[in-house]
Amino acid sequence: MNVIVSNKYQNMLATLDIDVIKSINGEFSADEIISQFTNFYFNKMIIDITAIKGYQNIKNIQKLSVNFDMSKIILLLDDSAMVNSGAYLSQLVSMGIYNFTRNINAVKFLIDNPNTYKDVAQYHNLNGSNSNNGDNVNFDTFSGTGSGGLRIVGFKNVTSHAGATTLIYMLKKHLEVAYNVIAIEADGEDFKYLNDKSLKSTTGLDLSFNISNNPDAEVILIDLNDSEQESLCNDVIYLIEPGLIKLNKLIRNDRDAFVKLKDKKIVLNKSVLNSRDINDFENETNSKVFFNIPYVDDKKEHEQVLDDFLVALGFSRINGGGANKTKLFNIFK
Repeated sequence: MNVIVSNKYQNMLATLDIDVIKSINGEFSADEIISQFTNFYFNKMIIDITAIKGYQNIKNIQKLSVNFDMSKIILLLDDSAMVNSGAYLSQLVSMGIYNFTRNINAVKFLIDNPNTYKDVAQYHNLNGSNSNNGDNVNFDTFSGTGSGGLRIVGFKNVTSHAGATTLIYMLKKHLEVAYNVIAIEADGEDFKYLNDKSLKSTTGLDLSFNISNNPDAEVILIDLNDSEQESLCNDVIYLIEPGLIKLNKLIRNDRDAFVKLKDKKIVLNKSVLNSRDINDFENETNSKVFFNIPYVDDKKEHEQVLDDFLVALGFSRINGGGANKTKLFNIFK
């Protein structure tokens, strides 16, 4: 059973699908939290950092680290510059606090997949310099082994369950024929159901480290889920399943959804639309469809439409014509 200590993010934490034995809301001193839970048995304690009085002062966090087993603590950080600075995060790691995130969806992930020091070592500044907070990735360090360097392609479901996880899995299999490719999911745990140990799972906060930890990769495919790490990607694919219910639900939840997608790479997935339907879709939504992917069989080793999609994305080593289609100038393959 778990404990939740919340304040600013009470409503978000209330949406977590976890067993909770005790929940308190408000602003508490470190001593008050310690006195309430020192002899209280719990599996994990999720603390909204804004619930700690004076949390900007790292010494108040240190009090918790002295009195609790920090492997059982998950800190939900706020978006303040102080808390997300390199100095602050480095000191958290120094105190043995490895499970921290800014993403509510990563909290549940960390309950079942707690970080080790290796996962957060990039935030631990041993040189005394606080200039790097670990969030900025220098793509120049990711040269890969191909002439084009590393390509990082992110995928986000715009409509619910639009198929990003399965699509990434299938694209990885298609790309492996010609590229050194890695697939990573951020703030999720769906990859484990695909029974492929090469698929990696991490938190959005640690995504940049996981990217840099694959120096030989030529392609990295990322299931971004709800993480806001699009800036780490060279391309981001926004997946829409164009069913009537899915689209109506999307618009009811956010009438400006397609305004926000202006100039983005929109891909229709699990689509039954023909070319005329796509034209109607583009006119009604005032958007442009980059590619249309129909329902594909995830048990098949090869789907030609996925090769065509990868070629459209610029992966030139993929045989976009397929094994059974003859090219006039096949000598230039």
